[in-house]
Amino acid sequence: MTKQYLFTSSRLGMRAWSLSDLDTMAAINQNKEVMEFFPYMPDRIQSMEFIERMQKMFAEKKYCYFATDTLVDGKFIGFIGIAYQDYNVPFAPFTDIGWRLHKSAWGNGYATEGAIASLDYAFNSIGLPEIYSLASEQNVKSEKVMQKIGMIKQDNFEHPKLIDYPDLKKCCLYRIQRKDYISDSKK
Repeated sequence: MTKQYLFTSSRLGMRAWSLSDLDTMAAINQNKEVMEFFPYMPDRIQSMEFIERMQKMFAEKKYCYFATDTLVDGKFIGFIGIAYQDYNVPFAPFTDIGWRLHKSAWGNGYATEGAIASLDYAFNSIGLPEIYSLASEQNVKSEKVMQKIGMIKQDNFEHPKLIDYPDLKKCCLYRIQRKDYISDSKK
């Protein structure tokens, strides 16, 4: 079966979600290392609810955290993409860029590569004016990805959804605006 990708990078394909992604996504969500900077590990039902939210978001907005495959073998490795957020923070509502990859996909530069492709999609295909990203201050790997893709640190803040998690609640906030973005094709 040939997969339909919304957009690709040199090694990754970003696509809409399928119910066939559930087993792998549930396994990713149950990995302690992958979920180190999150307050809990979503179970299979919560993983299904996440996929359904992403499907609904894509139907409404034409973007979401996209299911991501390696192009060489079509293997589903997690998600990279952008998602609408409207929880109680001063910069809401906003579009967030994020990633969560199977541990076996770590160390290959996939998060950075897929995030750059997602920014290109957000700015040049969807026409969004700006993208934010946030992570627990302890999550230095994600913060490095934010820096590598050209995002600028805006602030540190206490995440309202993490108030009950003292080790996680302090987060860094990054932003990039379309006017400041230079895609690979324009370099």
